[in-house]
Amino acid sequence: MRAVLQRVSRASVTVDDEEIASIGPGLLILICAVKGDEGTQADYLAGKIAKLRIFADSEGKTNLSIKDVGGKALVVSQFTLAADWRKGNRPGFSRAAAPDEGERLYRRFCDSLADQGVPVKTGRFGALMRVSLANDGPFTLSLDTE
Repeated sequence: MRAVLQRVSRASVTVDDEEIASIGPGLLILICAVKGDEGTQADYLAGKIAKLRIFADSEGKTNLSIKDVGGKALVVSQFTLAADWRKGNRPGFSRAAAPDEGERLYRRFCDSLADQGVPVKTGRFGALMRVSLANDGPFTLSLDTE
């Protein structure tokens, strides 16, 4: 699985001009399942993200996790993270998991993150979404379970 984390002061998702989810301080997580991914990878990634010390403590050092600061996660599916851009000029997406498997792993990731004690809001799997955010820092990480 692949994920891009952005520490945010706020983030929201809009579908068909309707805001369907929003959070205050926390993480915007763009997530993608690739062919061959299994539920254990979704669980591992959720556990890692819940414990990552990427929020500032009282001295301004990144020593606190999303759980420590009471942050929320907005999780948005994004199959384009599986893009192969090395050949030609048009990215290919054949490495992305099939839609039904991608959705199953996306939901498992969200459930696992919630089980770790992180409040989770989501986008709408497979929908054309508009994501808005205020990146805090900016602080952005790219994670891959491969």
